[in-house]
Amino acid sequence: MMKLLGTRELETKRLLLRRFVLEDAEDMYYNWASDPEVTKYLTWPTHSSCEITKMLLREWISKYKDEDYFNWAIEYKETGKVIGNISVVKFNEAILSADMGYCMSRSLWGNGIMPEALTEVIDYLLNEVGLNRVAACHAVENPKSGRVMEKAGMKMDGILRQAGKNNQGICDEVWYSIIKSDKR
Repeated sequence: MMKLLGTRELETKRLLLRRFVLEDAEDMYYNWASDPEVTKYLTWPTHSSCEITKMLLREWISKYKDEDYFNWAIEYKETGKVIGNISVVKFNEAILSADMGYCMSRSLWGNGIMPEALTEVIDYLLNEVGLNRVAACHAVENPKSGRVMEKAGMKMDGILRQAGKNNQGICDEVWYSIIKSDKR
């Protein structure tokens, strides 16, 4: 049975996954949204000013009243700084499925932080919200994102040729998923 619980606070050993607040704008802007290396394979443009980040955060924050809205700030406990975000980018209630997106500060890449966040969110969506499937994709040219998905227990479903568009143009998408029965 599905329970629309929205963006609830989640915690791991190193991370606090929480709702964004407007005060996160500077961390978001300086840690990842303004970095063209972070946004290279993403579907949204690199932010050119902190004002753009603030406008986006206002929009996100206004959606927290919706129980089918899932968008977490990733706060690194060691520093108290917001270092990334992880969110449901597509929610399909009919098949109890969610597609995920995530990004984070380049300075912390390779430290297992994003797999830690993704694993926690997957557990929440499958066990608390009651979804059956959580999926994510990455551009073929960005295999490190696929490693994040594998470390979080997701399995590769396949490659959809020329199925996506990111800041590099039209791209092949590599899809991964995990279903509830995989967790048993």
